[in-house]
Formats: sequence, C-alpha cells, structure tokens
Amino acid sequence: MSYTAEIIHLPKILDKRGNLSFIEGKHHIPFEIRRTYWIYDVPGGEVRGGHAYRDNEEFVVALSGSFDVVLHDGIREQRFSLNRSYYGLYIPKMTWRMLENFSTNALALVLSSTTYDPEDYIRDFDVFLTETR
Repeated sequence: MSYTAEIIHLPKILDKRGNLSFIEGKHHIPFEIRRTYWIYDVPGGEVRGGHAYRDNEEFVVALSGSFDVVLHDGIREQRFSLNRSYYGLYIPKMTWRMLENFSTNALALVLSSTTYDPEDYIRDFDVFLTETR
C-alpha cells in the first residue's frame, strides 16, 4: 500500500488538571512503532535530516516549541509547520526530509517503523532522485 505525507490529528483528552494525547501504532499511524527518538537543543539556524529512507516510515510530533518539516517525494516539495503536541506528520518511505526553523526549546519526537539500519539511509539527494524514478 502506498501512503502520502499527511498531518494526523491525535486524540486529545481535555482535563482541567492538564490535557493528554497519545499515539498507538497501527491505529493512529499506519505502522507498528519499532524505534523512538527525539531531537532537542538544536542551535538557531541549524537543519536536521537531509536524507530519505528506503523502507522506514516516520511520524514526527512537536512535543514542545515549533519547527518546519520540508519533504520532497522526488517530484514536489511540501512544507509542514509543526507546533502542537496533539497532531503530527506522517512521512512515508522514500521521502526526503529536512527539519528546520527550530524555536527555542523545541522538542521533536520521532516514531519509526524500523529499527536503526544505516543501509536504509539515502544521504545524497541526487541518488534519492535517481531511486524515485
């Protein structure tokens, strides 16, 4: 099945004591969660990402602060601004991604469909374009 990048709204339970949101693999996002990592303390002006995955799918949430995710599918580029903890961005495999414009104290949570595999990375944009054709 082929998926496209999209914003996915997560459950949001409102409570006067504080709100709660959650993510369940294969329910809210289209994959089982095999790895979780987070990106934080990004200095001003720095960019994260700059690669694609052949097999890995990801779901990115701004738990705190804000940042932009720029995606390229080999044909077109899209920009998504993430700044709320109750929605995130689904990124399908074979999608080039860059995270930029991090606010002070931004915290990006990334859920992955695979465990870490350096062979899954495409780190050269021209190679990525070749493989998407």
